[in-house]
Amino acid sequence: MDTATPAVTVALHDGTSVIASSGQVDARRHGELLLPAVDRILAEAGTKLDAVTDVVVGVGPGPYTGLRVGLVTAATFGSALSVPVHGLCTLDGLAYAAGQEGLDGPFAVATDARRKEVYWARYEDGRTRVGEPAVDRPADIAEALAGLPVVGAGAVLYPDAFPDARGPEHVAAGALAALAAERLAAGRELLPPQPLYLRRPDAQVPKNYKVVTPK
Repeated sequence: MDTATPAVTVALHDGTSVIASSGQVDARRHGELLLPAVDRILAEAGTKLDAVTDVVVGVGPGPYTGLRVGLVTAATFGSALSVPVHGLCTLDGLAYAAGQEGLDGPFAVATDARRKEVYWARYEDGRTRVGEPAVDRPADIAEALAGLPVVGAGAVLYPDAFPDARGPEHVAAGALAALAAERLAAGRELLPPQPLYLRRPDAQVPKNYKVVTPK
């Protein structure tokens, strides 16, 4: 599952392929949409939640509130089912999907970080990230990414900085699941299910606020 972007996306994977998936784009309804999506894909696959052996969750980078919906839900499932919970970078899922759709490297992935910024990373190919994810203003990285295709909603939002925008625009849990299955089968460790924020949350305590106490 992944809620790090406006997409609320869930998939069920049997270790070989995706057997059911769901994706809805709504930046304001992550909490409302996630659990019904889980129920929907389990029903579509004709299975129950207790058949799940592992949980994979996108750890971002992403905005604070939406990202935490997926992480808390994944942790709750892991605890209730006594199964491992694995984290995976959301940008890696987008890169993997782009590679599966035929995009050859090198390329970059960019998602909307709000505040007129993007979360981004560079890739050699759909499975190989170069360096760590970052958050920047599009104009500040346009020169560094000049000539590269850029995958994701961030590229679509800022065409002046990223003229070669490519799909997919939003992450799909099926791609996350398939990439996680590959890495687990190869004996590779995945990330801990901890949020990758890259910056402070939008909601903060106001500075210099007046404290009122009884005398």
